[in-house]
Amino acid sequence: MFEFPVLVGDIGGTNARFALVPEAGAGAEIVGHVPTNAFPDPSAAISSVLEKYDGPAPRSTILAVAARIDGPAVRLTNANWIIEGARIGGDFGLSRAVVVNDYVPVAAGAVDIAPTDLTPIGPYRDGGLKGDQGTRLVLGPGTGFGAAAVIAYADHLAIVSTEAGHVDFGPADAAEEEIWRHVERIEGRVTVEALLSGPGLARLYKAIHLARTGREAADAEPAKVTDTGIDGSDPVAAEAVTLFAKLLGRVCGDLALTFLATGGVYIGGGIAPRILPILKKGDFRRSFEHKPPFVTQMEAIPTSVISVQDPAFSGLAALANRPEVFVYHGQVWTKD
Repeated sequence: MFEFPVLVGDIGGTNARFALVPEAGAGAEIVGHVPTNAFPDPSAAISSVLEKYDGPAPRSTILAVAARIDGPAVRLTNANWIIEGARIGGDFGLSRAVVVNDYVPVAAGAVDIAPTDLTPIGPYRDGGLKGDQGTRLVLGPGTGFGAAAVIAYADHLAIVSTEAGHVDFGPADAAEEEIWRHVERIEGRVTVEALLSGPGLARLYKAIHLARTGREAADAEPAKVTDTGIDGSDPVAAEAVTLFAKLLGRVCGDLALTFLATGGVYIGGGIAPRILPILKKGDFRRSFEHKPPFVTQMEAIPTSVISVQDPAFSGLAALANRPEVFVYHGQVWTKD
């Protein structure tokens, strides 16, 4: 159980966002948003946020972090912070500190997400935004690539966080093989996250530019690639964004098939909302559905982009308010 107010945080490689759940049954109230690299550690960032907040001090915390939770000290995958629940609990006089993978609360928030907070990428045969009461899959490309599944079991909802972004990823046809030859390797590998992320979009652009022109790209800043790809002013960027959408559809379909996610696929992260016009053109769904011999089953699974800002906060509030419902892996510290 959590003592209220509960400090909740969504900590990524680029940004750290914080909110407070003031009392049982309440939603999360945002209190601060800071760049991760502006502070040496999470306690310093939390202190800077709480200094500007004049309400009651938090009594417990749930922090969602972009990292694998594999011990009492967790290093962010794409930043230098070390997250230790025991240290944070001691620094702020808390009774309980829980640290989870950043897609655990996004998955929890998908359970009761409102249709108005979703943008469908369809069409679907049933015409709905949501699937049945089966497993839901939540994933998303951003600074990295995160994914988690919500699996109903008796009266509980089990959230399974994954490291799907770090599996190997290869080409599916001759056109992709040509581009793959030019993709930058990371320790000799091309992974899902190496391509389906902000830095991954830049890698795709560089590889396509080299394949098409024989020259290295002078500039491959992800936001610029996105903007010029959508408006068509840069043909290489347009090809990169189109391929990104196609590859995202393939990975979404692979994971939906892996988890039998008949409850729907929900796409978060910072990139998908920006490339909605490309996602809706068709390559995304064609790649998602092309899983013979299960094409018919894939056609029935809805896919939607989470359009609400900071979707993790509704899930963090749900974890604080309904601890008896959700089951998940995490780092747990309690005061003796």
